[in-house]
Amino acid sequence: MDEMKQNGQNQPVQNDAKGRKRRALIVFAIVAVVGAFSVFFYMRYKSAHISTDDAFINGNVHTIASKVNGTVKAIYAKDNQYVKAGEVLLELDPADYDVRVTEAASSLDAEKARFAEREAGIEASNKMVAEAEARVEAAKAGLQLQEANLRQAEIDFRRADSLYGKEAVSREKYDRAKTAYDVSRAQVKASREQVKQAEVALEAQKAVARQAMAAATTQSSTVKQKEAVLDTAKLTFGYTTIYAPVDGYVTKKSVEVGNQVQAGQPLMAVVPLSGIYVTANYKETQLEKVRPGQKVEIEVDTYPGKTFSGKVDSIMAGTGSAFSLFPPENATGNFVKVVQRVPVKIVFDEGTDRDHVLRMGMSVVPTVQVK
Repeated sequence: MDEMKQNGQNQPVQNDAKGRKRRALIVFAIVAVVGAFSVFFYMRYKSAHISTDDAFINGNVHTIASKVNGTVKAIYAKDNQYVKAGEVLLELDPADYDVRVTEAASSLDAEKARFAEREAGIEASNKMVAEAEARVEAAKAGLQLQEANLRQAEIDFRRADSLYGKEAVSREKYDRAKTAYDVSRAQVKASREQVKQAEVALEAQKAVARQAMAAATTQSSTVKQKEAVLDTAKLTFGYTTIYAPVDGYVTKKSVEVGNQVQAGQPLMAVVPLSGIYVTANYKETQLEKVRPGQKVEIEVDTYPGKTFSGKVDSIMAGTGSAFSLFPPENATGNFVKVVQRVPVKIVFDEGTDRDHVLRMGMSVVPTVQVK
C-alpha cells in the first residue's frame, strides 16, 4: 500500500521533468533555426557587401610656392580660410624686379633706335643703287651715241680717203675727216671705260646695300632678343604676386610678412574639399567581384550613424607594397606569403558632402555593394 502511494507521488514529478525537457528542446530548436537563418543571411550579406576599415579620406593638395626669390611684402590669406581661384594669396617685394623691367625696356628702346638707323641706311643704299643703275644706263646710252658717231666718221673718212687718192678733194678736207674719225674712236673708247666704271660703282653700291641689309637683319635679331628679355623681366615681375590656383581652403601656412623666401619653397597649401575621395585598401582576396561603378556606402568615424554614398571609381594598378620605396623581392629566398592590399579609389556622389563636413585624413569604413 505504501509502495503504491509512493509511485503515485513520483508520477507528477516525472511528468513535470519531461515537460521542462520538451520545452528546452523546443527553445533550443527555435534558437538553432533562428541562428541558422541569421548565419545564412549574414553570409549572404557579406558575400554581397565588401567592407574594410583600412580606409581614409584623400584629396588633391595644391602646394603654393614662389617661382622667384624675394621678401614677403603682404599676406592676404590665413589658415583654414576659403579662397577662390585667382584670389591673391601673398605678394613679394617687387622693387628689384621692377628695376629689371625698366632696364630691359630701356635696352629694347636703344636697340629699336639702332634698327631704325639700319632701316634708314638700307633705304639710302637702295637709292644709291638706283642712281648707280641710272648712271650705268646713261653711260651705255652715251656709248651707243659715240659708236654711231664713229660709224659715221669712219664712212666719211673712207670716202675722203678715196677721193683724196683721186685728187678730188683737198688735203685739208682729208685731214679733217681723218681727225674726226680718230676723235670718234677715242670717244668710243672713253665711253666704254665710263660704262665699265659705272658698272663697277653699281656693284660696289650693291655690296654696300647687302651689308646694310645684313646689318639690319642682325639688328632685328638683337631687337627680338631684347624683347624676349623684357618679356622675361615682366613675367618675373608678375611672379611676385601669388594667386590661388583653385577654389579651396588654405592650410599649412608657413610664411609671415618679412620672411625671405626662395624659389620653390613651399609657403602654404590650398585644398579643394569639393574633390575629396576615399582611398580604401582592400585585401586582394576581397577584390574578386569589385568593379568600377559599383555603389558604396561610407561610414565616417567622426559622424557615427551618418552614412555617405559614393561609387567605385578605379582600382590601383598594383598593390601598395609594389609601389613602396623598397618593394619586396620574393626571389631572395626569404619569401613569406602575406595577404596584400590594393588601394581602391571611391568618389562621393555629388551633393553628399554639400556642407564640406568631411576632411582629408578622416578614417572611414566603405562598404561596396558587389551584387
